[in-house]
Amino acid sequence: MESVPSVGVNELNENTRILDVREDYEWQAGHIAGAVHIPVDEVPERIDELDPDEDLHVICRTGGRSSRVTQWLAHNGYSAVNVSGGMGAWMDADKPMVSETGEEPYVK
Repeated sequence: MESVPSVGVNELNENTRILDVREDYEWQAGHIAGAVHIPVDEVPERIDELDPDEDLHVICRTGGRSSRVTQWLAHNGYSAVNVSGGMGAWMDADKPMVSETGEEPYVK
C-alpha cells in the first residue's frame, strides 16, 4: 500500500475541514464539532457531498479506515490527508468533542 499523507491532531485548527468516517454509533458517542460524518462504507456513494477543491482531513478511531479513505479520495482527485492516531489521539490530546447522546463525549 502506498504511503498516505498524514498530520497529527495538533496540526488541526478551527478552519480545518474534517471528514469523520467512523460508524454512526462511534460518531454519536463523541466527535469533533463541525466535522462532516460519512461512514467509510458510504463514502463512494456520497462523494458528491464533498468539495474536491477543499483540503479534507480524514479521521477515524485510530487511523486505519481514514488512511484507506484518504488514499481512495486522492485517487479520485480529492485533496485529502489522513489524521494519524485518529479520534483516540484527539481524545488523548484533550481536544474538545461533542456527543449526540446528551452524555459526556468519548471515543468508542
